[in-house]
Amino acid sequence: MSDAELVLRSTRVVTPDGERPASVTVTGGTITAVLPHGHPVAADRVVDLGGDVLLPGLVDTHVHVNDPGRAEWEGFRTATRAAAAGGITTLVDMPLNSLPPTTTVAHLTVKRATAAAKAHIDVGFWGGALPGNTPDLRPLHDAGVFGFKAFLSPSGVDEFPHLDAAGLDRSLTEIAGFGGLLIVHAEDPHRLAGAPQHGGPRYADFLASRPRAAEDTAVATLLTAARRLDARVHILHLSSSDALPLIARARADGVRVTVETCPHYLTLTAEEVPDGASEFKCCPPIREAANQDLLWAALADGTIDCVVTDHSPSTADLKTADFATAWGGISGLQLSLPAVWTAARARGHGLTDVARWMSARTAALVGLDDRKGAIAPGRDADFAVLAPDETFTVDPAALQHRNRVTAYAGRTLSGTVKSTWLRGERIYADGQFTPPRGRLLTR
Repeated sequence: MSDAELVLRSTRVVTPDGERPASVTVTGGTITAVLPHGHPVAADRVVDLGGDVLLPGLVDTHVHVNDPGRAEWEGFRTATRAAAAGGITTLVDMPLNSLPPTTTVAHLTVKRATAAAKAHIDVGFWGGALPGNTPDLRPLHDAGVFGFKAFLSPSGVDEFPHLDAAGLDRSLTEIAGFGGLLIVHAEDPHRLAGAPQHGGPRYADFLASRPRAAEDTAVATLLTAARRLDARVHILHLSSSDALPLIARARADGVRVTVETCPHYLTLTAEEVPDGASEFKCCPPIREAANQDLLWAALADGTIDCVVTDHSPSTADLKTADFATAWGGISGLQLSLPAVWTAARARGHGLTDVARWMSARTAALVGLDDRKGAIAPGRDADFAVLAPDETFTVDPAALQHRNRVTAYAGRTLSGTVKSTWLRGERIYADGQFTPPRGRLLTR
């Protein structure tokens, strides 16, 4: 009788207690033990990874798949292939940019049916909080969405309007009543309207049109509402370091707030964005190097909880040279791990930090930390195998994203994902994929 169906052995295994040599045993798609590296185990299959690093599969809680309705921008098959190639084993899909948006149970049913046969990795879903859909929130929660996304400024698509102050209060009151989570795109529409709007190809003009004050004001509005209603809130894609003291004070006062940032804010800077290069456009925008330094400091001290891609693709024709009219979104699923690792190691961080930011804390955000986010007994046997010292130059043609427009083109990154495993099955290795075997997840 075998002790395990599978053993993965590496001199570098990233566990919740740190990195160490270990043998990880798997049976029935679940991790059963993390043993010393040389511990004898009777197993049906033993895979020795040598010095490649065994990481928990990444959990990306901010992804726009856009399928159905805008599948020419991105679909579940291509998005989850790109994710698997990047070491991501779980993603949670945003409720907008697909048609219909995930704002009712009926729309959620359509989304799940679309994803079911296409997903290479495990997939969950956010619901949306819109003006007028307060009665839909509890049914969506009961149907298993992980929380609700709202915008405090225009979203960019007409079918997903933003909440004004009264709408935020109504939605947050309802969500707090059943213990749910509201995740928020925090930019203030009045601050945006008052900023200079020149348009054209100059990145400096675009940056001025999305000032830090717009984020800071919206964050303050959200924190005030969360404090008053004792609601749980999450700030999406934080780019303004000026908001960090507000967040730290609110958290010290007991406000239940978590915060994410993104690889592009941590690795790209405004000073290096060429004019007309709208592959760098996102909202809120990529800011200056000094701002980036403060985001890294906030990650280090825990003010920022986690790092997610905000993968938000479009067709190439929408990435025009005019920053005012170009689609705002950066594709990052396949490159997020090496991009973050390249910058993190240069700042003195280790892969234990990266796994905490991109797997453990994201899993905890959506309540999957009993199944995902760590190499530990009882968790799903989801892994990314990384050669951390291998470098590569980003070639858009090598990406699995449906539209291979990337702000990382031509960059040299450290860390090659050698293979990705989902519940003990290798789903990606050396550019090759197994057929889709992802599951649809519920809260």
